[in-house]
Amino acid sequence: MAAPLLALLDGTIADVTSPLVRADDLGVVRGDGVFDATLVRRGADGAPHVRDREAHLDRLERSAEILQLPAPDRAGYQRAIDALVAAWDFDARPEALIRLVLTRGPESGGDPTAFALMAPLAGSAVEERERGIAITLLGRGHDGDEVAAMPWLLPGAKSLSYSINMAAKRHAVQHGFDDVVFVAPSGRLLEGPTSTLVIDRGGRLLTPSQDGILASITLEHLMRDAPHAGLEVAFAALEPADLLSADGAWLLSSGRLLAAVTSVDGEPLPRSPLDGELRRILDV
Repeated sequence: MAAPLLALLDGTIADVTSPLVRADDLGVVRGDGVFDATLVRRGADGAPHVRDREAHLDRLERSAEILQLPAPDRAGYQRAIDALVAAWDFDARPEALIRLVLTRGPESGGDPTAFALMAPLAGSAVEERERGIAITLLGRGHDGDEVAAMPWLLPGAKSLSYSINMAAKRHAVQHGFDDVVFVAPSGRLLEGPTSTLVIDRGGRLLTPSQDGILASITLEHLMRDAPHAGLEVAFAALEPADLLSADGAWLLSSGRLLAAVTSVDGEPLPRSPLDGELRRILDV
């Protein structure tokens, strides 16, 4: 895997192997910080494009506000993104992810830590776009609307505290699956560790209600552009039976973009006849 590129908010490219974060940084010792990530790749015009750049910066700002962090230096992150894109070798690695990171800074006091990191998109993400993914359903301790009423649980924030999400994905892989969709105690479907669920029910596109769920920028993209193709995406209270009886389903995310769900806990799921249209809409 090619080495990632690191940029500071003044627009300089830094040595990714040199120390940047202090050992007592609260982002390291407590996961006290936020991040966002967006895909960068060449467009049809041959120029590199940062997908939904402004929307990801907006979400970084919302996440920082939820955690009561200082407002991100938006202009600085713009400089960092531009520097990374200018320095990236798109011939060698045509798709990459840029992560925007902001922590509370050193525990002993000081400025927040802020940087942007660009790394190649994982080959598995590209493969899963094409072949689809096998998912498993795993329980999560709270219903979405319960979390929404508990601001101390940081609903809607993309925080650095991602250990549970990553543990869920590791559990899935260890048991022969590619990814996860969480299920609330009420039995309602929620989201994946790093993705959003959309199902096709008789030509209607449905996605779980987003109470207490991180707002998906890829879903927003789909909801904005689907009507131009005669499709509509609606929020709904979905349960596992809705997924298992669907005409197809997908997981959406900023890096992988769109991956068809091929099975749920070993039960095969058909590929939706709308799969090609959603790929066109999302420019997969």
